[in-house]
Amino acid sequence: MRTEHPVTVIGIGAGGWPDLPGPAQRALLGADVVLGGPRQLDLLPAEVAGRRVPWPSPLVPALPGLIEAERGRRVCVLASGDPMFHGIGTTLTRVIGADRLRVLPHPSSVSLAAARLGWDLTGVDVVTLITAPVESLNRVINPGRRILVLSAGPQTPAAVAALLSGRGYGDSLLTVLEQLGGPGERVVTGTADGWVLPPGDPLNVVAIDCAGGPELPVVPGLDDAAYQGDGQLTKREVRAVTLAALAPAPGRLLWDVGAGSGSIGIEWMRAHPSCRAIAIESSADRGATITANAGALGVPGLRVVHGRAPDALDGLPQPDTIFIGGGLTRDGVLDRCLTALRPGGRLVANAVTVESEAVLAAAYAKVGGELTRLTVQRGSPVGGFTGWRSFMPVTIWSVVPR
Repeated sequence: MRTEHPVTVIGIGAGGWPDLPGPAQRALLGADVVLGGPRQLDLLPAEVAGRRVPWPSPLVPALPGLIEAERGRRVCVLASGDPMFHGIGTTLTRVIGADRLRVLPHPSSVSLAAARLGWDLTGVDVVTLITAPVESLNRVINPGRRILVLSAGPQTPAAVAALLSGRGYGDSLLTVLEQLGGPGERVVTGTADGWVLPPGDPLNVVAIDCAGGPELPVVPGLDDAAYQGDGQLTKREVRAVTLAALAPAPGRLLWDVGAGSGSIGIEWMRAHPSCRAIAIESSADRGATITANAGALGVPGLRVVHGRAPDALDGLPQPDTIFIGGGLTRDGVLDRCLTALRPGGRLVANAVTVESEAVLAAAYAKVGGELTRLTVQRGSPVGGFTGWRSFMPVTIWSVVPR
């Protein structure tokens, strides 16, 4: 896809035309076509004479055709704030390539909010709820943390307040910053428990100054009590070792086969915001529990596939890493997983029965890798004393097939 002129992507804030620097104004005045949302297009003065084209819905599938239809014309695209920060600029880069774009950014709403609040952005978590559920916040809520939330609309502040209250963070201070940088800028504050303000402007950012509340550690091996379920849960100590063997890395996709309560896939995704996981589980009830656990622990994007491996694996995107927590003794499961991995990918499997151990021993003899056996004992009361209570030993096989 080629055009004679680069597509100029222009960030525009609530202040509109007067706040645009000279290069951005000149590009718009010389444009044959201006693409953007209705709100951004309405900010332009009449002297911007180019044909104005509002975005269709859904947008992304239509983008290639829209750009191709304007071949040879001077095209400007309007974006809210910084086009390369959760904006249309990143989408256009994927569609037509960075070499065909000229990007003229405006300060993002996050930068403007930090400036108003006096917050150091290097110590702030930023969460977008524009395309994600409010449960995504659970991943970053911890005592003393500061969070900036990109709102989906006027209902977002109340949803954020309700979530904080439900997590035991009702004393947290919320600041809603509306129409940042524009003539209608407004700032309102309150606590999560005391949030009674009606919905305001849809263009808003929510700042959270977390008060004290229950801590949620960031390392693998969350307390078993963090998970709902019917007992099908990889215990904390084994889970921590298993996650170390899986070695999560940014952007990687995990298959969690026989997911149980979903703990492995959930903690894989908690390792980095760009980590992805698919939980494959044959029980519909456990699938619903996985979804609930994923939301409560801040990774609602975990995908749950209801079905039994190996058949349930058909058609899934190629994984970088696979964990098998159940189904090892079922015909074809291990072989299907080994062949599904991308080149250089890793497979980790846990066994607790003699039969599943035998499968891992045979695979180890054939393919190699590493075998680890864990025995976990926890102290528990024995009358008036304390004794050791043992869990079933777990054998862990980790391999990068050659």
